[in-house]
Amino acid sequence: MIDANPAAFLRSLFDRAVAVADPMQSLAGFLPPRPAGRVVVVGAGKASARMAEAVEAVWGQCEGLVITRYGYARPCAGIEIIEAAHPVPDQSGAKATARMLSLLESLGEGDFVLALISGGASALLVAPSEGVTLAQKQQVNAALLASGAPIDRMNTVRKHLSRVKGGQLAAAAYPARMLALMISDVPRDDPAFIGSGPTVGDASTPANALAILRDWSVPAPASVTAALSRPSGVVVPDDPRLSRTTNIIYAAPAQSLHAAAELARAGGAEVRILGDAIEGEARDVAASMAAEALRLQSVRKPADPPLVLLSGGELTVTRRGAGIGGPNAEFCLGLVLALKGAAGIHAIACDTDGIDGAAEVAGAIIGPDTLAKAAALGLDPAAALAANDAHSFFGKIGAQVVTGPTLTNVNDFRAILIV
Repeated sequence: MIDANPAAFLRSLFDRAVAVADPMQSLAGFLPPRPAGRVVVVGAGKASARMAEAVEAVWGQCEGLVITRYGYARPCAGIEIIEAAHPVPDQSGAKATARMLSLLESLGEGDFVLALISGGASALLVAPSEGVTLAQKQQVNAALLASGAPIDRMNTVRKHLSRVKGGQLAAAAYPARMLALMISDVPRDDPAFIGSGPTVGDASTPANALAILRDWSVPAPASVTAALSRPSGVVVPDDPRLSRTTNIIYAAPAQSLHAAAELARAGGAEVRILGDAIEGEARDVAASMAAEALRLQSVRKPADPPLVLLSGGELTVTRRGAGIGGPNAEFCLGLVLALKGAAGIHAIACDTDGIDGAAEVAGAIIGPDTLAKAAALGLDPAAALAANDAHSFFGKIGAQVVTGPTLTNVNDFRAILIV
């Protein structure tokens, strides 16, 4: 199968990586028996509606409220699912967040909260700091997304402009007990940065957030800089209000990479995992990985099995052109240019949530004939990369990977195949 259809083989690896992170397959083993008394389920993220569905499959009908991205709702018997905007927050998310905080603030010491947190919660949980409007929060969020700043830097700013992130969701539920189950979509699986850590304390300061805006040249309204010039509501890690909260990451990028590696080995390939927390500008990482792929190809022997290089993490795109960016598509386009049509090297790069940047496309698949296909259509890949327009480029040559909502999110998935 590998030699006969490299693209199908690569797609099967991606599909396996997504499948093992499906909450319906992976969450039940981390649920305790349903507690006695009042149980409330809350959550936010692109996978959180699916997580809620998985919870009710085990516990039965539950009270609660979960916020997910438009198009990502799932049928639940008792948990209310509200859709809102991602990656830039909207009024629907703000109204739902206010309701969630009110619900949690009504709870007492004998009550139990299950919080379901996944990637996307940073945009879906919306409660701007005092003096900051939703429109101003949207402006800063959009500028952060275009800046190329790493996810941990972006989420530090988001926390200090929020009344729900940085442990404040858990603090609102105190003195109720809380168990937060998380799917990690961040490098190094730091729970403080999954969805901007609504159930996790944070030692950063508003001054740190201001420095990030300055370092990444992110324009901000005067009300935002004023908000970051005074203490925020972010909860420090040793705050007593977090003493009854337990945070567990039950699905992470490494698990998905290992599942894909098992499938590749079963198909007869040798596998090397380059890392599950790779960061950097997408085109720069592509150039580096292309050089490594070419080096490995140069020392291969005719009898060697196919070699698969797997990696995860979260790449970034600094948008300078008129395109919509998308780190996985931009990685693939950078790889195409660096490989220069090298025979025997194929690759896939996709976001496991099915959305690459702001595009309703997971990513792309490339091969030795990608440049020839582009030339036949009169396309200029270098110009497309300069314009941050990789999605349009791959759409025109029929190389996009479109999954629709995957209902999970364990960050980017990349596989380079050398045959």
